[in-house]
Amino acid sequence: MNGMISNYPSSLLLQKNLLEKSMLDKVQSMDKLRITKFNEHGRLELNSESIKKSNLISEYELFPRDFRKLEKNHIKSSSGGTAITTSDMTPSISVRRNSILINLLNINCLIKSNEMIIFDDLNSTAESNSSHTRSEFLKDLEMRLRVNESDLPYEIKAFESVLISIVKNLNSEMKVITTVTNGIINELEQNISRENLRFLLIQNKKISNFQRKTTLIRDCIDEVLDNDEDLANIYLTDKQAGQQRSIEDHQEIEMLLESYYAHLDEIVQTVTHVISNVKTTEEIINIILDSNRNQLMVLGLRFSIGLLSLGCGMFVASAYGMNLENFIEEDNYGMPLVIGVSTIAIIVLFAYSIKSLKKLEKITMMGDHYKTRKH
Repeated sequence: MNGMISNYPSSLLLQKNLLEKSMLDKVQSMDKLRITKFNEHGRLELNSESIKKSNLISEYELFPRDFRKLEKNHIKSSSGGTAITTSDMTPSISVRRNSILINLLNINCLIKSNEMIIFDDLNSTAESNSSHTRSEFLKDLEMRLRVNESDLPYEIKAFESVLISIVKNLNSEMKVITTVTNGIINELEQNISRENLRFLLIQNKKISNFQRKTTLIRDCIDEVLDNDEDLANIYLTDKQAGQQRSIEDHQEIEMLLESYYAHLDEIVQTVTHVISNVKTTEEIINIILDSNRNQLMVLGLRFSIGLLSLGCGMFVASAYGMNLENFIEEDNYGMPLVIGVSTIAIIVLFAYSIKSLKKLEKITMMGDHYKTRKH
């Protein structure tokens, strides 16, 4: 017993040390970023290398708030909860004095007049970052940055590479989403089943998220297009050479952004049209289901009317089943008369009830009041 009590403080001390070590590792990891760096000649210098955030801030004249989104992503993905990818971030294009900071879709990068830095996932390694999309983006970026025949400055070529990758990924995702959605709609035209309705609900959520994401990116580019000062400050090479452009002198970058804005707007319009088709399909399905529900209710009412009519005849039979004396018993035509009257009463009641039910079934846009006034 004494041994257990003596071991109790040591176990608390061990837990405290482990907690402090875990917190220290977390703080140290938050002060680091993984980057991929291209030099002024378009060559890959660093591939998913770890670097201190404080060094980036001092070297590239950034602010700590510029890494806030990356820090939030790191905390959420390492807390044991649902992993949050970079595509869940709000897109932004921030033009600084000597750099351009871009957060679009799955690309987070810093562009200068003579180099480009891509921020990778903080929990990743060089091997885990070798995805097909990322590898394709890096190859395309390296090829475009190495081209010397173009008159465009380094920063605009890097900016265009980012936009090309964004539009290409969104276009591919749009094709997959629209194809799957149209297939589900076609299946629902043939068979309205619970499984197809569940697939439509899931796909509707996906396409709504995709529309929201694409609209945010389009609006982000639109904000840059509306700001002449940011458009002029994008020319980092001229600024580095001491040739500050006027606010109105930004035709090249404006035309470039306008073209990609048109591509993104086309994607948004296509997705909006698909969402409209989904809503129309849902409305038609609701109308069909309501009609079927009404038909079942009418069928139930018809059975109820039939049972009511039979109940009236059974009332007469039960009344004569009490064996009470009356004058009809002595008449030879008493039984046929009672049966005939009961049958006629059943038929009349049933016919009248069915006629009243059919009047209720005839639904018009104007109603019976308009018809009586017209006559």
